Amino acid sequence: MSDTAGTGALPARGVPAARVLDEIRALRSADRPTHGGRLFAYVYDPGVAGLDELAQAAYAASAHVNGLDPTAFPSLLAMENALVAAAARLLGGGPGTAAPDVVGSVTGGGTESLLLAVKAARDARPELTAPRLVVPASAHAAFAKAAHYLRVELDTVPVDPVTLRPAVADVAAAIRPETVLVVASAPSYAHGVVDPVAGIAEVAAGAGVRCHVDACFGGWALPWLRRLGAPVPPFDFAVPGVTSVSVDLHKYAYAPKGVSVLLHRDPALRAPQFFAYADWPGYTMVNPVIASTRSGGPIAAAYATLRHLGEDGYLRLAASTRDAVAGLADAVRASDGLRLMAEPESTVVCFTADDPKLDLFVLVDELTARGWHTQPQLRYADLPASVHLTVTAAVASRVAEFAPALADAVAAARAAGPVVLPPELRALAAGLAPEALTPELVAGLAEGLGLAGGVPDRMAVVNTLLDAAPAAVRERLLAEFVGLLQRPAWGRTPGG
Repeated sequence: MSDTAGTGALPARGVPAARVLDEIRALRSADRPTHGGRLFAYVYDPGVAGLDELAQAAYAASAHVNGLDPTAFPSLLAMENALVAAAARLLGGGPGTAAPDVVGSVTGGGTESLLLAVKAARDARPELTAPRLVVPASAHAAFAKAAHYLRVELDTVPVDPVTLRPAVADVAAAIRPETVLVVASAPSYAHGVVDPVAGIAEVAAGAGVRCHVDACFGGWALPWLRRLGAPVPPFDFAVPGVTSVSVDLHKYAYAPKGVSVLLHRDPALRAPQFFAYADWPGYTMVNPVIASTRSGGPIAAAYATLRHLGEDGYLRLAASTRDAVAGLADAVRASDGLRLMAEPESTVVCFTADDPKLDLFVLVDELTARGWHTQPQLRYADLPASVHLTVTAAVASRVAEFAPALADAVAAARAAGPVVLPPELRALAAGLAPEALTPELVAGLAEGLGLAGGVPDRMAVVNTLLDAAPAAVRERLLAEFVGLLQRPAWGRTPGG
């Protein structure tokens, strides 16, 4: 084949570098905007000039360094140790604190940190044949993933529909002799509220069980907000009974993805996290995290980001974020038919609709059409559907634009009216067994909903269908649909 076009990722003849980069830029043009303060999920934008370029240069300088063997690449070991020390100091550990012996590991993301926290707790109790994990219903879904992967039973504690937090007494009642770990969130992702960490850690310690605080989302924001005067409750190693804490640096530390830190109160607690294997003819494998080979790029980029911003920079960014949260919350309060799910206490604004004529999923589409990308959340137990806004420092300069855009979107959504599913489709969603959702059936549903060609611009009908379905059906529907999207591009370039 003589031509380099239309032959997928591996053409018969190599493509010039400039053209390859043009292809990637063309593909990226379809993505949500990662900068500019209009995307309220998935990315974290500080709006700091030059930071991207610094992080990219640091990433490139260490991209081919391999974290598999720290003795071969001491630069990476030094940067990892520096990141762990910075996170420990910020979260109540280190010399001169109640947790002077804190140790930690740099992982590839929050999910990996949570998996390892569960693994360490499970492997510390090898005598248990059926270990259990206690989590609030609002805990991140990654704990369910960890329980599934690691064969740990998941015990879910309900959250109060008003406070959006679990009751300490309910957590205590859920702890059994087989419980290896109890979880609290600081804050919960969905609603941005901090669980009663002190009470949860106390009942866990009283039962002789580890307590992990999932601060992946807020661990690099809450301490700065506290320094600015916000009434942040105790949630880190300053709390007796907290045995491990996770924090994502690719969130409010504003490092490129993916870098997270998992901290343990002392080395003995971390020891079961490691995997070592010598019973084969190759090198003895020892891994503190899930991956063996790891690029040094993300770690170097995180190190450069922290060094460049410094404590003064993070305080300024936290102040901007705090002000943006307040402005967005005011915009919601001023919107007839909307109400906050909780008064903001971190970096999240979450709201729902009390007006039956105002369809939240239609509102999300109307906001998207106006350039504001939010995250819809489906009904759960006694909690209504809601809209989640992850607020970053870059949002501060756009707050004044959001209020009129929200008012306009609310008016348009109210005029359009709620989505009405055909009765047979609603009945199908509510009554179909997950195992009956074959790829062929889901492909037919996708075609009927206009999804055969990919994700449409408006998702209200799809979200309404998912909202009507039980959780198990939602899971299967989405898994099959993503399976439809992830098909090999045979013989063509992705944009071709």
